[in-house]
Amino acid sequence: MHSTAAADAFDHWLRTDFVALNTRLEEAGPGSDRLEQRLAQEGAVLVRRIAEEEGRAVLAADRDTRYELLGSVGMYLAACRRHEVDAPQGPQSAAWPLATALGASLGVAPRFVFAHQAFCNRAVGDRIRTFTSFDDERTFIVHNALSGLAYRRAATALGGVGPLGASSPMTEYLLREALAGLDDVMDFGTTLSENLDVDRFFHHIRPYFKSHRVGAAEYRGANAGDFAAVNAVDVLLGLCSPHDPFYQAVLAEKQPYLPPEDQPALRSAVRAEPLLDVFLREAERQAVTPQLRENARLLLALCTRHGAVSSFHHHRLVVPFLQKPASLLPEPEDLTSSGPPLDMVVAQLARLVDLRTARPRAGTFGARDRLDRLRTAAGL
Repeated sequence: MHSTAAADAFDHWLRTDFVALNTRLEEAGPGSDRLEQRLAQEGAVLVRRIAEEEGRAVLAADRDTRYELLGSVGMYLAACRRHEVDAPQGPQSAAWPLATALGASLGVAPRFVFAHQAFCNRAVGDRIRTFTSFDDERTFIVHNALSGLAYRRAATALGGVGPLGASSPMTEYLLREALAGLDDVMDFGTTLSENLDVDRFFHHIRPYFKSHRVGAAEYRGANAGDFAAVNAVDVLLGLCSPHDPFYQAVLAEKQPYLPPEDQPALRSAVRAEPLLDVFLREAERQAVTPQLRENARLLLALCTRHGAVSSFHHHRLVVPFLQKPASLLPEPEDLTSSGPPLDMVVAQLARLVDLRTARPRAGTFGARDRLDRLRTAAGL
C-alpha cells in the first residue's frame, strides 16, 4: 500500500492524540471548549498538509490507499460534528476539498462510512482505528465487522448456485456454506447484544455516526449495514426484489455509502435470477429427485434463517440500543445516523424485516406464496 509522510503523520495522530482527546471529551462532558478546539485545529493542520504537499500523489495512489485516507479524513470530520466544532467556516472546513476529491475519485460519498472501520481498518500493534479507547466501541466495531464478513461468506456462496442449478450436489455444498455464514451472523449479533452497554453506546459511541457536512452538502451518517452482502442475500434468495419500488429506493440511497468493491458486486447480484424462482421452475416442471428435495430444504432453511437474523437485529439491537433510549430523552435531538428522523428509519427497518421474514403486506412485494409453493412442490 502506497504511503506518504503527511498521510502517515495524520494516521499516527488518529491512532494516538485523536483517540485520547475524544475519550477525554466523552468523560468530561459538555463545556470542554479547549479540548474541542484542540481536536479541530490539530486535525485541520495535518489534513491541510496532506492536501498542500501531497494532494496530487494521494489522488494518483491505488484505490485502497485513497479509500483508507478518505476514511481517515472522514473520521476527523465526524468527530468535529460529534463535538459541535463544525461551524461552516470552522477549522474542519480545511478537510472538505480533500474529502470531496477523494470521494469523487472513488465514486463514493466523501465521508467516513462504517466500511472504513469494518473492512479497511489496518491494525497497528493489535489496535484498530477507533474514535475512543472505550472497550464498548471496539466491541461494536468488531462484532458488526465480523457480521459483515459472515454475510459476505453467505452471499459469495449463494452467488455460485445459479450456474450449477437447483439439483446439483455442489449446490448442496454452497447452500450449507451460506447457512453457516448466516449462523455466524446470528452468533455475532447475539454476542454484541449481550456485551454492549446500552448507555455507553447511545451516549458516547452513536454520536460519532451522525450526518455531517462536506462543502455545501450534508451527507447522512455511517450505518453498520452499509455493505452489499446483506442485500445480495436478499435478492439472491428472492425474499426482496430489485423491481419493488420500496426496495429500489433502499438500494439507491445506499449506493454512495458502499465501499467501491461492493458496488459491482451488488449490481451483479440484482441481475441474477432469484434462487426461489430457479428452484420452483425445476420442482414444478419435473419429478423431484432426492438431491433437489434436499437442496430445496436447505434453501427454505436459508430463507428462514435470513429472516430470523433480520428480526433479531431489529428487536434485540435497533430497539433496545437506539429506539428505547431515544424515547427516554427529555427533548428531541439529532438521533439517527441515517439522516431521516428516527421514527422513519425504524419504520423502514421494520418493513425490511417483513420482507426478509416473508410476512405478507397488502399491496406490496412478498415471497410467502413462492415459499409455500416450493415447500409443497418439493414435498417438504
